[in-house]
Amino acid sequence: RSPTMNTSDFDYTLPPELIAQTPIEPRDSSRLLVVHRDTGRLEHRVFRDIVEYLRPGDLLVANDSRVIPARLHGRKATGGQVEILLLRRAPDPEGFQARFASTLDLASKPSGSEVWECLVGGKGLRPGVQIRIDTPLARSETGQSMDIVATVEAELDEAGRLVSFNRPTAEWLYDLGETPLPPYIHTPLADGERYQTVYSRVEGSAASSTAGLHFTPELLLELRQRAVGLAFVTLHIGLDTFHPVKAERVEDHPMHSEWATLTPEVARQINETTLRGGRVVAVGTTAVRTLEWAATGAQGLDPYDVEACPWKRTAAFEGETNLFIRPGYRFRAVDALLTNFHLPRSTLLMLVSAFAGKELIDEAYRVAVDERYRFYSFGDAMVIL
Repeated sequence: RSPTMNTSDFDYTLPPELIAQTPIEPRDSSRLLVVHRDTGRLEHRVFRDIVEYLRPGDLLVANDSRVIPARLHGRKATGGQVEILLLRRAPDPEGFQARFASTLDLASKPSGSEVWECLVGGKGLRPGVQIRIDTPLARSETGQSMDIVATVEAELDEAGRLVSFNRPTAEWLYDLGETPLPPYIHTPLADGERYQTVYSRVEGSAASSTAGLHFTPELLLELRQRAVGLAFVTLHIGLDTFHPVKAERVEDHPMHSEWATLTPEVARQINETTLRGGRVVAVGTTAVRTLEWAATGAQGLDPYDVEACPWKRTAAFEGETNLFIRPGYRFRAVDALLTNFHLPRSTLLMLVSAFAGKELIDEAYRVAVDERYRFYSFGDAMVIL
């Protein structure tokens, strides 16, 4: 079982000027802090030097989810402004209808309408309130302007709402939506593709898998030429990933759930890599959670029962995962981790602390601040070996 820890144990002081506001060019020119778990040694490199730390037979596993233009603006009938942030659509991913069966009857909605789990900003957004989405550019296939109306269907936790739309989002979202940058980024993004990985393809995330932002097509090609494999899982990232843990005790934090999939072919690649003695290198914490769930919960095992699975075996799965990895967790799938620098008191910082050891991560972050590394989504990278 994981030890009892306080959320305050994962706090640290970060000078605001170290929060990267814009991506660096080119992608692979960011800095790379190399953390050696066996010796505690830290090295300062450039991201493209990652080729020197990966060996033939290793397998990079990355999250290929793509960020949708999920931020919408609208007005209530009273004129009050509203902001809506799309998180995920019902009834897909699986399990959505079951989670909200008591508040939502999807079958009763008009044909062509969609229901989404959202975060909303505005006053008085109770069930039944209608919001007219700002649609100066919306056009139907016939070229006629469309009225996009959102209706609040149910209240969830805090700013969470179930919201229905009178037209399928596929018809208008890319005309009207904005890329939802994290709340700590205040500089407008000139090119929306810089918040996407070069390999993103499966639409559904409200935030980017930022560890993968450092890769260029040329760097991926060089790794392939060095016999380093590349495989993809999909986990659609929600905005809860940015929320600090509020519970005093870490284990009391209710972990959010996200939809993920790992195919049988990728499971085979991972298991064969392990059998050959290669390393499974996760690109980002979302890949870690997908891989580790495939090695535990997807097989009906308790992730925190260290005796439950003494071997390393990854199984294919598709569905919800809410795996909360914190110190005390024993990793069963991931051998090395490529990641960015995370927010204080966040589940992501707890995950990397579980992987490398809290004392080593504390030291790595202290050094990163002293050396003026760039932090968070558009910041520099760390590889933990």
